[in-house]
Amino acid sequence: MIKKLQLSGTPRQIGEKHGSEGKNEVHQSLETYESLFYGYSKMSWKQAIQVALVHLPAIHAYNSDFIEEMEGVAKGAGVRFEDILVLNTRSEIALAGRKTFSDGCTAIALTPPLTKETIIGQNWDWKSEQEKSLLLLEIEQRNMPTIKMITEGGLIGKIGFNSSGIAVCLNALHTNKKSEQVPIHLGLRSVLNSHTLHEAISKIKHSQMASAANFLIARVDDSGRAMAANFEVSPFGMDMIPNTEGMVVHTNHICSPEVQEHLTDMNEYKFEDSMIRKNRAEQLILSCMRTGTEMNENRFKEWFSDTFNYPNSINHYVNTSAPEHRQMETVFSVIMNLSKRTMEVCIGKPSLDGYIEV
Repeated sequence: MIKKLQLSGTPRQIGEKHGSEGKNEVHQSLETYESLFYGYSKMSWKQAIQVALVHLPAIHAYNSDFIEEMEGVAKGAGVRFEDILVLNTRSEIALAGRKTFSDGCTAIALTPPLTKETIIGQNWDWKSEQEKSLLLLEIEQRNMPTIKMITEGGLIGKIGFNSSGIAVCLNALHTNKKSEQVPIHLGLRSVLNSHTLHEAISKIKHSQMASAANFLIARVDDSGRAMAANFEVSPFGMDMIPNTEGMVVHTNHICSPEVQEHLTDMNEYKFEDSMIRKNRAEQLILSCMRTGTEMNENRFKEWFSDTFNYPNSINHYVNTSAPEHRQMETVFSVIMNLSKRTMEVCIGKPSLDGYIEV
């Protein structure tokens, strides 16, 4: 089961309620990441704060409301602002320019003409401890869409959809460089704050994001017209990777030649894990296309439960023979039907645990 928080008001009020009602989850995130930073790279929490503070000027210029919301989370949870800033910069600390961490995920979106409805979702693969940090946030903000988002306690941006028909999923990309610009989790929140696809892209294009990641974004407008595409963001610009047939898939390696010109992909298990998951997901979708099988939420559940190439499967299990920083597993799975504005979530592995509509 996942704890649900209803948040509304000013950015500070939204943050404070997040911190107070999600206090245990925030402290779980702090415990997890302090342990991980030190365990994998001997980085102290004080050093992590110094890395995070480098991004503060860019965040302030990008959207000062994010500063206020993080201050509110800190106050509500009874911790320092700098602690919450570290959580929202955790990808920049962990995944850029270091050989210590790897993140995982398989994300899929289907739109017409391939399907009648637009469905987007993913498995989020990470450290099992963070299952205890998960929160479902429903956020009402003035002059912005209402957001339904799954996040780790203390992070103000992650995976979800909004009342304007925009959804976003995240695939981490492990590369050799980052900048002092805006952390990617705040980019995810900016996408969810947007009314249109145009507005969402304007928040993440060029070199606004501090590190590399893939944002799988889908939009269904008020007339039911839809589109989905991968947006590989980086400190050196963004590339858009669409699919005119209505099938979009991404895992955890760089696919854009343009992004590859500027960054080195440091996913050491690219071939044994990420590429197999991507090709397997595409194979499962194509199999349904060839046989005329309807592709709906139930089909997504089957795909996200797939254990081909176990343990490095779409439904990810811990690989005990891998280095410690590669020992991850599926922590949650989410399926969003944008045509219906519904979300189903599985906490744990889809092959073992069921989905609930939230």
